[in-house]
Amino acid sequence: MNSAHTARKTTRFPKWSGERPCPLLHPREQRRNFCPDASKAHAPPPSKSQSYLRGLPNAARQSILEKEGPKSLFRGLGPNLVGVAPSRAVYFACYSKAKEQFNGIFVPNSNTVHIFSAGSAAFVTNSLMNPIWMVKTRMQLERKVRGSKQMNTLQCARYVYQTEGIRGFYRGLTASCAGISETIICFAIYESLKKYLKEAPLASSTNGTEKNSTNFFGLMAAAALSEGCASCVAYPHEVIRTRLREEGTKYKSFVQTARLVFREEGYLAFYRGLFAQLIRQIPNTAIVLSTYELIVYLLEDHAQ
Repeated sequence: MNSAHTARKTTRFPKWSGERPCPLLHPREQRRNFCPDASKAHAPPPSKSQSYLRGLPNAARQSILEKEGPKSLFRGLGPNLVGVAPSRAVYFACYSKAKEQFNGIFVPNSNTVHIFSAGSAAFVTNSLMNPIWMVKTRMQLERKVRGSKQMNTLQCARYVYQTEGIRGFYRGLTASCAGISETIICFAIYESLKKYLKEAPLASSTNGTEKNSTNFFGLMAAAALSEGCASCVAYPHEVIRTRLREEGTKYKSFVQTARLVFREEGYLAFYRGLFAQLIRQIPNTAIVLSTYELIVYLLEDHAQ
């Protein structure tokens, strides 16, 4: 079994590694989407102090539970389960292929290669998976109004198509493309930390099981740190994307939404829900990337 065959096999398991954290972390996903959603057609814009309070995850969770019940914390889990597996598979397959191509153009395994590879993979994944994430977000932002029955995944998708057409499934895509910066930052930092861990004296001084354990937890910590930094820098696009995916709102485009949010709610509004995002995304990314690296190692070891 050659290295090319091993590389091809590694593109099969990201969907498994991505599915694991999904159901357990979904309530945090719901709270994160609820926090940026402060727009109400029947209410005046919130003050800056109100905007800050709405960004607190505990306050968001309490509001969701009081108004919509415990089941609402898992609204949108269906499309999330459907989308997370193929999105991970598509992303890692594109990332591996892009690295192979860009290594032949730039200095092999340089930051430039990692940046272009991560950006290309994120663009392809966002373009393909946006309809699923659009339905998921729309379901999470759905409210119980006048006792109307909540829609399931298929009903929500059908409603979006009937009211907005095909273009409705691509609402928020521009914000997702802007969010490619998060992926680029995350993988640039992660690849640098992974290289450092590989060359660190501690890694070379340990042997066998101890070395494998040290590498695994080191990579998990590197992934967590990388995602934490990337999320803090690029989080405003999450707020803008959530606003764009709301039904029947005043938000029309990426730039228009950014200006409107800043004018009505201030710059703090762009970081509403950040804490919920961090406690959801950091363990998710740490689990996915460390699992990815572990199975790559096992496949390469088996190939030898």
